[in-house]
Amino acid sequence: MNSQKTPVSPALGRVLATVSVGFVVTQLDVTIVNIALPQIGANLHANVAGLQWVVDAYTLAFAVLMLSAGALGDRFGARRLYAAGIVLFALASLACGLALDAPMLVAARALQGVGAAAMLPNSLALLNQSYGHDPKLRARAVGLWTASGAISIAAGPVLGGVLIAAFGWRSIFLVNLPICAAGFLATLLWVPRPQAAAKADTSPRGIDLGGQSLAIVALTAFVAAVIEWRPLGLTHPLVAGGFVLAALAGGAFVAVEVRARAPMLPLSLFGKRSFSAAVLFGICVNMTYYGMVFVLSLYLQRARGYTPLQAGLAFLPLTGGFLISNVASGWVVGRFGVRVPMIAGAITAGLGYGLLHFVDAGTPLIGLLLPFLLIPSGMGLAVPAMTTAVLASVEARRAGTASAVLNTARQAGGAVGVAAFARSRAAPRRRKSLPACRRRRRSRSGCWCSAA
Repeated sequence: MNSQKTPVSPALGRVLATVSVGFVVTQLDVTIVNIALPQIGANLHANVAGLQWVVDAYTLAFAVLMLSAGALGDRFGARRLYAAGIVLFALASLACGLALDAPMLVAARALQGVGAAAMLPNSLALLNQSYGHDPKLRARAVGLWTASGAISIAAGPVLGGVLIAAFGWRSIFLVNLPICAAGFLATLLWVPRPQAAAKADTSPRGIDLGGQSLAIVALTAFVAAVIEWRPLGLTHPLVAGGFVLAALAGGAFVAVEVRARAPMLPLSLFGKRSFSAAVLFGICVNMTYYGMVFVLSLYLQRARGYTPLQAGLAFLPLTGGFLISNVASGWVVGRFGVRVPMIAGAITAGLGYGLLHFVDAGTPLIGLLLPFLLIPSGMGLAVPAMTTAVLASVEARRAGTASAVLNTARQAGGAVGVAAFARSRAAPRRRKSLPACRRRRRSRSGCWCSAA
């Protein structure tokens, strides 16, 4: 009997579907906007720096507030924070779709990031609460949950191209409204309320406001400094000052967390090798992938002259690779543990990034097929294992905090990746080789080797 696959009850299946909705919309909006950047720039008269902030305002707000949202979910209840995040994300998406100029769009994108930060860690915490009683069942559920988000990231450019071709760039934000409405209703109906005995302490003294504030300052200053490094230069007071402020705030954050009675980030988590390795792995994953999608979206439209629809469809192989490998990852984790799929996935994706080193403006589209299959296949195998490793390394009551740490690291890595790889954006304008892109392909492969 123990050798048989544990069945998933309909109630648990509904919880999985519901919490996956939040993951889908948060991850979809990471990449769907890249395909629309040329149209947004033309319509809202945004310069290159403005377009970069359209991408990074979301990722930055997402990253800097996830630690707070995870801790608040642990204190006030993951279900409550998750539902509030869905509502806020929907309202922000409506504001994005109605934006009249670039600053308004950037502000609305930041508000989207706030909603996403409330949803993502608490989505995973709800999943852990429902499936934590059975490690193998949890591994399968995490694999499916991760698959929904990974496929959304991969499908973002494809869906964006289709929507832009049919309805214009504003539709890439408005499409979130019916999805969020369905997710909110499902949360009210299908996600059980926490039992009275399990309700968290809502005392204001239990919230680490000092640590949360310092974390926000440190991450905001660091990512903003990286973003502005390119246009202003490293010696500019805003850039140099940003790095100094990030270092000071980061040091103060560690000092506060060491002394806090109820720390937002229990530093003891990093004493566990599996947790620390998963966080480092997550940084490398998002830094490389977000940077790749940003650069290649512009490469396909500027260097190759593709329409948004054609450029979006060029990313289609990514979706298939993620789908197959994400679903398989749950089985592999249940059979071999987390180490094997993480190492195998990192090596596979690293090979794909290495092949992108040879891409230039004259490369046939078929030349992108193999790396576009290897990269998602490797990531899809490794990321669910990474997430499972994090959940397995902490007690259930800290699941929201642990998942928030992981996803904060991932989103911060993604924001840094987009900012750092933005230096190669000028290259796709010229129909010749892309040396800047090539330098970044090497760095991406190096990151994956380090993670492995």
